[in-house]
Amino acid sequence: MRLLLKKLLKALTLLVGLGTITLASLSLGLWLERNSSIELPRPTGPFAVGRSIQDWADDATLDPLAPAPGTRRELLVWIWYPSTPGPLMVADDYVPASMRTAAGPATGPFRFVTRDPSRVHGHSTRDSALAPGTGSFPLVIMRAGASAGVVGYSTLAEDLASHGYIVVGFDAPYRTGFVSFPDGRSMRRTPENNPEICAEKAPAQQAACMNTLLTAWTADLGFVLDRLERLNTSEVPSTFTGRLDMKRVGVFGHSFGGATAAQFCHDDSRCKAGIDVDGQPFGSVVQEGLRQPFMFLLSDHGNSSDPVSQTIKSNIQSIYDRLPTDGRHRIAIRGANHFTFSDDGALLKSRVVRGVLRLFGGLRMDGDRQLAVTAYCVHRFFDAYLKGANPSRLQISSPLYPEIQVLE
Repeated sequence: MRLLLKKLLKALTLLVGLGTITLASLSLGLWLERNSSIELPRPTGPFAVGRSIQDWADDATLDPLAPAPGTRRELLVWIWYPSTPGPLMVADDYVPASMRTAAGPATGPFRFVTRDPSRVHGHSTRDSALAPGTGSFPLVIMRAGASAGVVGYSTLAEDLASHGYIVVGFDAPYRTGFVSFPDGRSMRRTPENNPEICAEKAPAQQAACMNTLLTAWTADLGFVLDRLERLNTSEVPSTFTGRLDMKRVGVFGHSFGGATAAQFCHDDSRCKAGIDVDGQPFGSVVQEGLRQPFMFLLSDHGNSSDPVSQTIKSNIQSIYDRLPTDGRHRIAIRGANHFTFSDDGALLKSRVVRGVLRLFGGLRMDGDRQLAVTAYCVHRFFDAYLKGANPSRLQISSPLYPEIQVLE
């Protein structure tokens, strides 16, 4: 008996030792991956890409979701645009240093699975010259999903700008999870403004909660377009004066940003075409539909039959049925995951984490590939409906991207 106990104790000690070594190796691997440099996928269009970051304050409007009464609306605005390449041009930091400092280092378990933003390299140059010419560029407004910052969609923004679009995204204090302004000020989202918490409520409460957020999110989009109109006609010349085609405006977003795009296009006729990237629709658009060309770009939901999935499918179908027949599209990307339409598709993050996700079926498609297919679908859609005098129906299937599944 004593001999058996000794053998068991020895075996247990060996297992503990192996577990400790494995955990140490895993931690070291994650640390090395977090601190290694990585480059975002390169834009596929003919233009170089410039980027401007601006602080836009709205002195005329109070922020309905701010925790302190009397707070004015203020947005952190990111603008990507066609630029001219130059031999001495250097890509700007993915997240500027002052904004990284305000955000502080990642804490908790996320510090092991997120990429250090100082090690991420995009392809945009800071405040470089707009591509020369006398013509104007079509305009696309981009909205991030739920708590995500818009810089996390730089791959899609840079690719679209490289195809001749001015792309405007923005972060909204008290809606976006964390907003860090270039002057060092920072604001965190309040819990009651979290769409994910709204989604967990009972159906009657959920609708009221979501509609409150949706109203604020769509109002932000309206303010951004108002400001762009003023910028385009400003008496004081700027980079964008006279170069924004306000008659060719597209809107797209991911997740709750996609729901916002659909509702905004319902509310505001300035939207000429829109895309909901894997977002659950909310608001009056579900019952009333849209008049503009619109695309639902979906991840691979398989044969989901749970009540929530069925409701989402029903709401998408309700909007789709009311779209103009020559401008309605419903596309699924085989193998795509909801959470990797952002730069996380390229940065997520760790080979170890990706391996675990694949093992349990949470990740079936390479992140770079998902971004490539998504970028192709986005710019092809806007090419069809924002470029040219006579928009033509989109033919999106391509032998280069067999993952595209056209749903009719």
